[in-house]
This record gives sequence, C-alpha cells and structure tokens, in this order.
Amino acid sequence: MEEPLDLIRLSIDERVYVKCRNDRELRGKLHAYDQHLNMVLGEVEETVTTHEIDEETEEEIVKKATRTVGMLFVRGDVVVLVSPPLRTT
Repeated sequence: MEEPLDLIRLSIDERVYVKCRNDRELRGKLHAYDQHLNMVLGEVEETVTTHEIDEETEEEIVKKATRTVGMLFVRGDVVVLVSPPLRTT
C-alpha cells in the first residue's frame, strides 16, 4: 500500500462502513469510487441518528432511523470516514 486510496481500492466488492456528516452511517458493498471519495454502494443499510431535547424534562432523546437501499451514490464531500472490512490474515 503506497497511497491512502489503496486501502479503498482493496475494499472493492466488499462491505465497508462509511461515516458521513450529520450523524449518518452507511454499511454496504463498495462497487466504485473516485479520487473525491464519491462512492457507489450496494445492499446499503443507512442509519440516521437524531438528537432532540424533551422540553418537559430537558433530557436528550436519541433516535435512530434505519432503512435499506439497493444501490446508493454517496457524494464524497459528505464522507468523514471509510472503514474497510476486517481482515484476519
């Protein structure tokens, strides 16, 4: 591995974890990417976390919404982190 994007290249056709801005997380199979980290993911599980304050008790309420998407284009400027699959070798 010589360049940071080599790690992404080695993850083609494997499931990756992508953390995005605004508390959005994606887990899916990486089909394609470019130098801007635009990505095409398949079989995606998207989780969006929202934080609200209960006006009566002033407690923070954390809600998670999950959906499944067959194919998703991710614009690179929203990507915060990309984690390749765990390799045991």
